[in-house]
Amino acid sequence: MKQHIADLIQQAIDALKTSGEFDANLVANINIDNTRDKTHGDLASNVALTLAKAARRKPRDIAELICNHLPASPSVVKTEIAGPGFINFFISQDATQAVVGKVLAAADAYGRNNAGAGHKVQVEFVSANPTGPLHVGHGRGAAYGASVSNLLAAAGYEVQREYYVNDAGRQMNILAASVWLRYLQQAGEAIVFPSNGYQGDYVNDIAKQLHQQAGVRLKHSAAAVMADLHADAPEGDKEKHIDDLIERAQNLLGADDYGVVFDAGLDSIRDDIKHDLHGFGVDFENWFSERSLDQGEQVERAIAKLQEQGNVYQDGGALWFRSTDFGDDKDRVVKRDNGQTTYFASDIAYHLNKFERGFDTVINVWGADHHGYITRVKAALQALGIDPARLVVKLVQFAILYRGQERVQMSTRSGSFVTLRELREEVGKDASRFFYVTRKAEQHMDFDLELAKSESKDNPVYYIQYAHARICTLIRKLAGKDMAWDQNQGLAQLDKLTETAEIDLMQQIERYPEVIANAASNHEPHQVAHYLKDLASNFHSYYNAHRMVIDDAELRNARMCLCMAARQVMANGLQLLGVDAPEQM
Repeated sequence: MKQHIADLIQQAIDALKTSGEFDANLVANINIDNTRDKTHGDLASNVALTLAKAARRKPRDIAELICNHLPASPSVVKTEIAGPGFINFFISQDATQAVVGKVLAAADAYGRNNAGAGHKVQVEFVSANPTGPLHVGHGRGAAYGASVSNLLAAAGYEVQREYYVNDAGRQMNILAASVWLRYLQQAGEAIVFPSNGYQGDYVNDIAKQLHQQAGVRLKHSAAAVMADLHADAPEGDKEKHIDDLIERAQNLLGADDYGVVFDAGLDSIRDDIKHDLHGFGVDFENWFSERSLDQGEQVERAIAKLQEQGNVYQDGGALWFRSTDFGDDKDRVVKRDNGQTTYFASDIAYHLNKFERGFDTVINVWGADHHGYITRVKAALQALGIDPARLVVKLVQFAILYRGQERVQMSTRSGSFVTLRELREEVGKDASRFFYVTRKAEQHMDFDLELAKSESKDNPVYYIQYAHARICTLIRKLAGKDMAWDQNQGLAQLDKLTETAEIDLMQQIERYPEVIANAASNHEPHQVAHYLKDLASNFHSYYNAHRMVIDDAELRNARMCLCMAARQVMANGLQLLGVDAPEQM
């Protein structure tokens, strides 16, 4: 309806241009908003105020001209000019009621649009290091990225969901060393486990499985392993100690056997992550290996492309990217003086790879602690001749979990954290997914476990699911009373829906496509969450005030059509957020 009103206003302005009232080159920025007070109409526009300067007229005079030149429309009962020049529109009852039929006809497709047709977009999210299970902090990025992907798909975009597997670098070597040392303990060696190793029970589990598969083939004596190492903390340097252990593992095992240990940790944790995410309702079309960049020499190729453009220089034996030429606060090393490429060089190669795969837009969902990476990655893209605006970075704050009044501390290295699986088992997938997207991604959030588990109207996901289930229960009640819902009769009698609660509910339903369009374009699934809560509130108010199972078949079927339209919208919106729409609770 908003688009229809905007079209009417534009036609009026075009007519005023033709008559000479307005300059031919006048450009109108037409905004249509919902009114807060229905006595002032259903929709309103401030177009007259925005045109005042360019049209060199008073806003109320412009509003009067527009109203006098609006084409006739059966959807508009009347218009009024309010305040300094707002135009209020009163929508006809027939136009309001028509949304019920639209929803029932479109079903699952209601709210979808083709704004992104022909546009390929990749959303990369979660991408947690495969050094341990996913914890509740990762859950927010998973819920957000999955919901944004669903919204973009609903807006007609061709979407690929990708997980970037950081299966290279020092942290993975620390994991490999940790697994091997636990394996040696399983094999009977008196190994003192390093303070900087991965402490979680999951490392023991991987080591046990490795011991069962490899037997003693990977075993070396504790004396050989621990000889001549830098001392561990607290007396020594824990970083040097763990690096010594990594080097010792590589030397004693050799490349092939070290690869067996390395892959045992990587494969187990990556498979565990896949399993956890699937249970969380999150699946990826592609799992991209960081190691594949080196294996395909893509990192060296990316550096070479920068060198060809004169954007790399040598200093102190290292290669530096001139990122300050592209807005960064300092230049960045891409290859160290020992010949090893940096994490940043891998990031450059990875993003070059993304755009070479043909994506028009790439969306990275990163933790808020990655804020400093945005400028340098965009600088690299610009240096490579890729428009940095094609990379969209959304920062997600970690959720803070509370048990009662006590905040739960989380550390992957120490093994003291609440896993995503534990959260899902405690509060359920639906509550977890919904709660994670109730606030803007960049805002801090406290995750209230007790609220998420409660069955009350204070729990928004329960409140919405209960509304959906209530409507499904109505269908069963009618069937039990031999009053089966007749959709065709109900649609023919929509003019009987004149109660204020019914009008409010229909107008709320009509807003759904606009909410989806805005949420998709702004990458803000919280808009959908808030809308669904308001819709459920409107429905519960309607249900509590008016009987549905009544003898008047025409009114009963009309009301059931309205209820079923509300049910469809709830189901559609919940699906975009990865939340189930139960038929009974």
